[in-house]
Amino acid sequence: MSRFNSNRGNYGRNSDNFTPRKFEEYAYILDYIQNGKSSLVRMREGVIIHAIGEEHLTLLELLGINNEKFSIGERVYIGKDGREKIISVLGRLDYNHISQSAKNELPTVIEKIVNVNEKRFIDYFNSAQPMTPRVHSLELIPGIGKTYMKSILEERDKRNFDSFIDLQERTGLREASKLIAKRIYDEISGETRMNIFVRK
Repeated sequence: MSRFNSNRGNYGRNSDNFTPRKFEEYAYILDYIQNGKSSLVRMREGVIIHAIGEEHLTLLELLGINNEKFSIGERVYIGKDGREKIISVLGRLDYNHISQSAKNELPTVIEKIVNVNEKRFIDYFNSAQPMTPRVHSLELIPGIGKTYMKSILEERDKRNFDSFIDLQERTGLREASKLIAKRIYDEISGETRMNIFVRK
C-alpha cells in the first residue's frame, strides 16, 4: 500500500436531482495504511483510510480504529452516531492527492456504488431535463447520443424505468451502470466542466 499525501480539495454546491443529507452516512474504502499519518490533520496517526462517500461521492480521509480489519471496497458507517470501525472523518480529499492504489480501485468501487444504489441512478434517466435547446442532460452520460436520448425520452413518457435491465430492454442502452460510473469517475478526476452526480 502506498503512503498517502493529500491537500484539501475545493468543493461547491451539489447538483444532484435529490435532496441530499449534509454529511455522508457511509463510505467505501479505496485504500488504507495501518500506521499512517494524516495529511489533513496534524498529529493524527493510525489507520489512515482513503474512501469515497456513498451519497455525495466525495473523496474522504478517515481514521480507522486500530486492530480492526479493513478491506478494499468495504462499506463502512461514518455517520454521527454508532460508528463501529471509524474514529473520525478527517476531511475531504482531492483526486490528485489520493494514493495510486485508491485511484486504481476507484472505477470498480464507483460501479459498486452505482449498482447498490440502482434506484437513485435510474431516477436520473427518469428525470433528466434539457440543458439548452440543443443539448439534453442525458447526453452528459458517456455513450448516449441523440439516438439513445430520443429512445429514452420516448420510453419514459410511456412509463418510468424501474431498473437498468428495464432501461436496456426498452431502449437498447447496454451497461448503463458502467456508463454512469464512467461519468462519476470523470467528475471526480476533474475531466468534466460541470458535475451532475458529485459534490465538487
